[in-house]
This record gives sequence, structure tokens and C-alpha cells, in this order.
Amino acid sequence: QIQLVESGGGLVQAGGSLRLSCVASGTRFNINAMGWYRQAPGKQREYVAHITSGGSPNYADSVKGRCTISRDNAQNTVYLQMNTLKPEDTAVYYCNTVSGYKDYWGQGTQVTVSS
Repeated sequence: QIQLVESGGGLVQAGGSLRLSCVASGTRFNINAMGWYRQAPGKQREYVAHITSGGSPNYADSVKGRCTISRDNAQNTVYLQMNTLKPEDTAVYYCNTVSGYKDYWGQGTQVTVSS
């Protein structure tokens, strides 16, 4: 059973930075693409970024240029470095992977950006 555990969220002022982490267990991490999604209050969950098993990143237009996704296969960890944060980045951020046609999600970590 794959488990994903996020950390690194918090309260930050606009313009600040945070680095989110997601540790995976129960999977051969190096073969999984890993993604980050977020859900703001009253809104649907939306895609933020993902990184392929080969390390190629992709980003939503809303975060492109401000966020960097990376992975450390030795630590079974995927990171999301977020810079120049805006109040509209406020959301619960979830780590995601797909294995055997099934989606796996972490419990989420809250990011709050004050103006």
C-alpha cells in the first residue's frame, strides 16, 4: 500500500517562500511520476506540478516561474519549492502518484499566504 506524507506548509507573507516535502513509502519510488495538487476553500482541487520518473518537470501556468519541483529518489521524497508566494496560492497542497491505475494522495499540508 502506497503512503504519501506531506510536510512543510505554514503561514507566510506575500512574496515569501516555502518548500513542501512529500515522502513516499510502499512503492518503488524511482519509477513513479509524482505530482502536487492544491485545493483552496470552496474550489476544486487543481493541478500544480508534476515530475516524471526521469526527472522532467511540468507546471501549471499559475505557478510557472515561481515554483520548482524536484525529487530525491534515494530519500523517496519529492519537493515543491514555492517562491514569490501570493495570497491566491493559499490552499491545502496534496502529493499524488498513480500506480496500477489507482490514484494515491497524501493527507495534505496547509499553505496560507497573507497579504
